[in-house]
Amino acid sequence: MIFSMKEYQKEVDLRWSDLDPNFHLRHSVYYDFGAYCRICYLEEHGLSSAKMMELHFGPILFREEAVFRKEIRLGDKLFINLKVLKARKDFSRWSIRHEVLKEGGILSATLTVDGAWINTSLRKLATPPALVSEVFETMPKDPEFQWL
Repeated sequence: MIFSMKEYQKEVDLRWSDLDPNFHLRHSVYYDFGAYCRICYLEEHGLSSAKMMELHFGPILFREEAVFRKEIRLGDKLFINLKVLKARKDFSRWSIRHEVLKEGGILSATLTVDGAWINTSLRKLATPPALVSEVFETMPKDPEFQWL
């Protein structure tokens, strides 16, 4: 039986250095927010960086894509969520969708990342340990979720 959270969301703070010359959020910061959200989720569910080092496994990305919808400016209150969009049954490959939301649920951007797990000792893609699958099984699923 797979248990899944309904939602996982983190508040993110904007810094002056996150802005571009037009005084709105730089495009690369969106990707930083996505990485922050994913790592927070893993850490909070027992898959810390120390644990990944111990298991000799880590996540890698093949693709990151952002679709920008609404401008973000300094002073905006922001949140980012995460949902598994696609995955193999063993979670060796996966896609995660993030939504960057302004206060009031205003969608500012959608990020999609495609990734896998690498054995850091062998430097090769590999099926992850059971703990990885357990953590990914609890991740919220996108309404469009599908098994690969």
